[in-house]
Amino acid sequence: MTDVSSVFPANITQLRGHNVIAVASGKGGVGKTWFSITLTHALTKLGRKALLFDGDLGLANVDIQLGLMPKRDLGAVVDGRYSLQAAAERFTDGGFDIIAGRSGSGNLANLTVARLNELRNDLMTVARSYDAVVIDLGAGVDRTVRQLSGPAGITLVVTTDEPTSLTDAYAFIKVTHATNPNADLRVVVNMASSVREGERTYSTILKACQNFLKFAPPLAGIVRRDQKVRDAIRNQTPLLMRSPSSDAASDVRNLAAKLFGPQ
Repeated sequence: MTDVSSVFPANITQLRGHNVIAVASGKGGVGKTWFSITLTHALTKLGRKALLFDGDLGLANVDIQLGLMPKRDLGAVVDGRYSLQAAAERFTDGGFDIIAGRSGSGNLANLTVARLNELRNDLMTVARSYDAVVIDLGAGVDRTVRQLSGPAGITLVVTTDEPTSLTDAYAFIKVTHATNPNADLRVVVNMASSVREGERTYSTILKACQNFLKFAPPLAGIVRRDQKVRDAIRNQTPLLMRSPSSDAASDVRNLAAKLFGPQ
């Protein structure tokens, strides 16, 4: 990888990529990767040049959800065989680029702090070539998640109405806010049975944040539960291609427009 230490200072606030969106969750099973894919696709349809970075270094699965067989992945980058820029491959059907992880391998989750910082800094360099970069983070609040989400201009915390999901999403917000009080954290309620129920779910986590953290993360959007999502994942096809008029597709498009607006 290129040594960019002279370009990027150690202060994390100075590393911030305002066009970078990190997608996080306290726990797995909330649809984070599907949401990351669909959000990237929606940004592309708004006229943005977009990149999806599979930052789940332990259980990467963006390529699996899209039925891809990437020629290059993060494993090859870490091994020194490719630069991060060279690892970006075009997903022609969606019109955006992808830097894939190494599916089924936990080796990347054990990167040293120095190597992880180098990867993060290289990603910020690559981000200069795009209008928007979406990072699909791993679930939880471990070191790799915190390091990769640190420079993001916006971090979207995906949750559902399940108690464990809410608890873990709150834990992510708590740790991230304590580490970086200036982080732009926003909540996405996924798989909501209705907009009203989504608002109730958001209200639950908002009250906890206000009461215990004295912090009020705004609502980025609500994505309604939609059988078309499962169908798209099962067929390894983006929802905006397979069922563009579905409720969930509409919700993610609206969320993307609020984040960046039309080109």
